Amino acid sequence: MTRRPLHDLHVVECATFVAGPTGGMTLAQLGADVIRIDPLGGASDYHRWPIARSGVSYYWASLNKGKRSVAVDMRSEQGRELVVELITAPGRDRGILIDNVVGRRWMSNQVLTQRRPDLIHLRVQGYADGRPAVDYTVNAEVGLPEITGPETGGAPVNHVLPAWDLVTGMSAATGVLAALHDRERTGQGAYIQLALADVALAGVANLGWLSEAADRGRDRPRHGNHVYGSFGVDFECSDGNRVMVVALTEGQWEALISVTGTRAVFEALESALDADLSREDERYRLRETIAAVLRPWFAARDLKQVSDELDGARVLWGTYRGMTDVVTDHRRGRHPVLADIDVPGAGPAITARSPLRWDGEYGPPGDAPVVGEHTVEVLSEVLGLADAEIGRLVDAGVIEDTRRGRA
Repeated sequence: MTRRPLHDLHVVECATFVAGPTGGMTLAQLGADVIRIDPLGGASDYHRWPIARSGVSYYWASLNKGKRSVAVDMRSEQGRELVVELITAPGRDRGILIDNVVGRRWMSNQVLTQRRPDLIHLRVQGYADGRPAVDYTVNAEVGLPEITGPETGGAPVNHVLPAWDLVTGMSAATGVLAALHDRERTGQGAYIQLALADVALAGVANLGWLSEAADRGRDRPRHGNHVYGSFGVDFECSDGNRVMVVALTEGQWEALISVTGTRAVFEALESALDADLSREDERYRLRETIAAVLRPWFAARDLKQVSDELDGARVLWGTYRGMTDVVTDHRRGRHPVLADIDVPGAGPAITARSPLRWDGEYGPPGDAPVVGEHTVEVLSEVLGLADAEIGRLVDAGVIEDTRRGRA
């Protein structure tokens, strides 16, 4: 059986969209009992695209798999009290909150720590000063769209993947575990604020990109599909398929020129241009010339030939594929990190297990919940509410009892 290292850890999540839910999902897939709290009927991300033909959100179901879902009328005093009680419930492995709420004074850290001083509270923000932001706005502000896209320039090119959201989610999980370790040693809680904009700035700074811009006094030029500072670019095969080939190291460069039979050509170029192509910076400087020399080799072979020969020579490369191709490979069992789950109201869907392999094994992906599915279960288990008390909350419209078909 796959190890579940966070078994018996209990986390409450009150977060929408990508970053916060990713943090909670990461902990859930490692075994934590993550209770996601939403307003009745779901929060603003409950129907976010992509959606199934039935209208159910694949996005919401996948990011919240493995969690227990509680839905409460947080506009009511009783509902707010239930949420606070769940967040501050006693127990060594409880008292952990991930949120991204704004404007709920009753959920402020100051209020919550009055109920539980050792609370671990991680709040995801847009900016450190509390202003809102999303991945696509902070990515624009750190300069990446200005250096992305064709060399001919033009309008900024946005990315599709919300990378900073995903990194923020992973950082949130790391922050929670660090605070938990500290609480185990000192007995003290922690209030951790994590701003999406800070994550993006830290990312580009840690890669040295801001230092480069400061040193040169200008932005890096766009260079299309070329790998910056080394050699790597796409090539078209005879059957129209495209591959990405990269030579970061001297060994990878040697493998590439050997399999393509171009060693003599490049030795002549080195002599004529006084270049040393064993160096990354030289391969980048002469990237267009190198690509022009290599292009005919790829154009003369179909994808299978290219694949067989590059693999045989241990060249670093990959194939450009559509997501439908990835789905086909998954159906053939080629991606064990992926898994099929049943999404209520949508049917079969593809999601992912945790990419962390414990003792060589992937863990289970977790089931997709329905909003409010576990409300009664959690209130009974965590807060010890009796059926009569739960019934009164249902009658007052504070919660819904899905056991009665009222979800």
